[in-house]
Amino acid sequence: MHAASSITLAVFSMMDSDPLYHRLFSHPLMVEGLVREFVPEAMASGIDFARMELVNVKFHSRKGRRREGDVVWRLPTRDGQDIYLYILLEFQSKIDKWMAVRMQVYVGLLWQQIIKEHKLKRQDTLPPVLPIVLYNGDRPWDAPTELTDLITLPPDSALWHWQPRVRYYLLDESAFPRDDLARRESLAALLFRLEHCHEPDELVGLIDEVINWFRQHPDYDTLQHLFTEVVQQAAQGLKNQGTVIAIPEGMLEVRTMLATRVQEWTRKWKAEGIAEGRVEGKAEMLLRQLRRRFDTLPVGIEDRVCAAGIDQLDDWSERFVDGKPLSEIFGTDQTH
Repeated sequence: MHAASSITLAVFSMMDSDPLYHRLFSHPLMVEGLVREFVPEAMASGIDFARMELVNVKFHSRKGRRREGDVVWRLPTRDGQDIYLYILLEFQSKIDKWMAVRMQVYVGLLWQQIIKEHKLKRQDTLPPVLPIVLYNGDRPWDAPTELTDLITLPPDSALWHWQPRVRYYLLDESAFPRDDLARRESLAALLFRLEHCHEPDELVGLIDEVINWFRQHPDYDTLQHLFTEVVQQAAQGLKNQGTVIAIPEGMLEVRTMLATRVQEWTRKWKAEGIAEGRVEGKAEMLLRQLRRRFDTLPVGIEDRVCAAGIDQLDDWSERFVDGKPLSEIFGTDQTH
């Protein structure tokens, strides 16, 4: 193999739940969704996802231990070239000012492995690298994405010619507008939305979308189990409810528990006069799910959903999650 015929994508993920993210992005469908929807520069290379292959990683930490969080994918292109998608889970969710420096180190380690494994000769060249930082913190990422921004030199310095110029591609999950993520079809987009969902009624709607996705794609049991863990963590991380929530094990059970909690909290919010916005958000979530499944809705359905109260919306949402047709969700006489 000649190294010049390959492109290397390096994805560095920074998560508190790194073992879970490591398992998620060890699944080819998650990697494909991430690249297709969030890394258009990589898609321009003409990736053939049908032939993607998980690669054995041989990186070691500074203390000599194997980096178990590393995931490497070999993604061939349609013209026969090889693309390596390198996912390195860094076990953190905080902003790191020196990330560009770390990128330089990681890219160097990757190149060293390629040189050794492919026994590159003097006439060979190294593959290009696209490093990506996948960040899930709440604060907007404000660290430099280019190494030269961290080096103390005036712009006209003659020394710039010898400075390394490493850059990384930033994917800040919270920077994507909610409507933008809601329009995307991949599980990666659903993961981003779950990561940054802090309202119980919104989370119920997102769980409905997850359940509906796996109903339409029944052959992904491993991913369904992993997303059950994601849902459990999202439920555990709900904010500002003032109570400790016991989280069930199954996704449907989590959804049922949260729906019951939302009804209790909504009654409280109604008493406090603050429930109107939450009812509106739940109606918008249900309409988005209905359009995604049924495409065109019958006349009158949208008006009914927008005018409904929280209890009626919960009832319709549960029928939707159970996979009922429109005639059973809203009543036969209302859906023609």
